[in-house]
Amino acid sequence: MSSTRESMEFDVVIVGAGPSGLSAAIRLGQLAQEKGTPLTICVVDKGSEVGAHILSGAVLEPRALNELLPDWKERGAPLNTPVTSDAFMLLTEKNGFRLPTPPQMHNHGNYIISLGNLCRWLGEQAQALGVEIFPGFAAAEVLYDEQGRVAGVATGDLGIGKHGEKKDNYQPGMELRAKYTLFAEGCRGSLSKQLFGKFDLRNGVDPQTYGIGIKELWEVEPAKHKQGTVTHTAGWPMDSSTYGGSFIYHLEHNQVAVGFVVGLDYQNPYLDPFMEFQRFKTHPKIRPLFEGGRRISYGARALNEGGWQSIPKLTFPGGALIGCAAGFLNVPKIKGTHTAMKSGMVAAEALFEKLSAGALDELTNYSEAIRNSWVYEELHAARNIRPAFHFGLWAALAYSAIDTYLFKGRAPWTLRHTRPDHSCMKRAAECKRIEYPKPDGVVSFDRLSSVFISNTNHEEDQPAHLKLADASVPIATNLALYDAPEQRFCPAGVSEIVGGEGEKRLQINAQNCVHCKTCDIKDVTQNINWTTPEGGGGPNYPNM
Repeated sequence: MSSTRESMEFDVVIVGAGPSGLSAAIRLGQLAQEKGTPLTICVVDKGSEVGAHILSGAVLEPRALNELLPDWKERGAPLNTPVTSDAFMLLTEKNGFRLPTPPQMHNHGNYIISLGNLCRWLGEQAQALGVEIFPGFAAAEVLYDEQGRVAGVATGDLGIGKHGEKKDNYQPGMELRAKYTLFAEGCRGSLSKQLFGKFDLRNGVDPQTYGIGIKELWEVEPAKHKQGTVTHTAGWPMDSSTYGGSFIYHLEHNQVAVGFVVGLDYQNPYLDPFMEFQRFKTHPKIRPLFEGGRRISYGARALNEGGWQSIPKLTFPGGALIGCAAGFLNVPKIKGTHTAMKSGMVAAEALFEKLSAGALDELTNYSEAIRNSWVYEELHAARNIRPAFHFGLWAALAYSAIDTYLFKGRAPWTLRHTRPDHSCMKRAAECKRIEYPKPDGVVSFDRLSSVFISNTNHEEDQPAHLKLADASVPIATNLALYDAPEQRFCPAGVSEIVGGEGEKRLQINAQNCVHCKTCDIKDVTQNINWTTPEGGGGPNYPNM
């Protein structure tokens, strides 16, 4: 068994087959065709297939898609459900009140979609342009040349046992070398995080702030289904100091996507985002929709909420960050797919310009082009909405109305995010324990039955991909001072405190992991580092 890695050379390697990575690949392929300049383009993705790890609400604003593939309808893009109505509700414990829908949340001309299915379709469009896509291969390492320039990535070894030994099916990772590498790993990408440190990309910008989005796909009774309707809620079950809210989207075939987002700057270590979501579905205004229905799928994913002031430096020698790896989500719109796609397209054009000129210098033209694009216009106008919620729900709703209607996003100031989410957690002694109702198995469920329908699977005999910097910290600090909040903020039951008094330890059930990255973000001591497991592991989301 040789451990020598084989190497493949490309003009461009793209890490991640999500909306931004595939849009970049398609735009590069288009330019290569138009200009008669052959390019070798490779997309690598850790999911077992394109779309397997893609999770979003999702309502798509088709602006970027219209620019990228204007004939998408004729090509059969899976945009089957135009939005027909919008509703925004404020929930109290027993009631709900309809509020005016904020202008950013008007969805006329948008589509309720499965983002996973859109990515599967985008993958086909990319392959038709000659792009090579390698699903099931996790990019595990950034490669550098002698000058320290990014020179591609290496995929993870396969067939490594739990204790680091090589098994019979061992295969060393493959080096995918490139003139330029685009990192489209999505929110809190493991390689992107390393690049932030190596090239000091976060210098001079606000800390990124995040939410955890938890989603279920349901088949509801036909009489309750209203295809094309979009509902968002704020308020209950969140308290007024915690950022959060829900979405309910009626797709085709009596299917409804329902989800809940909790800002990861929450303070109470007893808060459990998964249980908040389950409790939300028991609300008298929400429960009737799901009674008599059938839950089909479940998943969770962290999302960037920092906005324009939290976007890092986008480029470094040999590559760039695109999509949610950089943080292009528009928070008040609750949309990031169109901006992610556009960032990939802009990066592709900047990169093609450099390759055509025979240059391999830094892609500073990409950063400039983003500033001159509608992505900047949109995110700059929305920049003050999310940080206003640091003052609480009521102050934020009032401020958001002033910022939107009076200043129209052009306020002469920028509100800041002053600290990372993990530092916002208060000690358990300062907080009130939250008692959650037991799941009823009708509209609310437990974690393990939920993970089961995410189709999550990892080869069990492999090293745990959640690494602890110090194995003593979970008990000595997290449990002692914060009552081990990692048991609650993980939506998949990965972190579990086991053992009796004096023998307690953190057990990591890595096989449950749905790759949401919440542990990497919210761990109060930043002791957990999420790394890539073997390629092909993790969830397999259908229609999510």
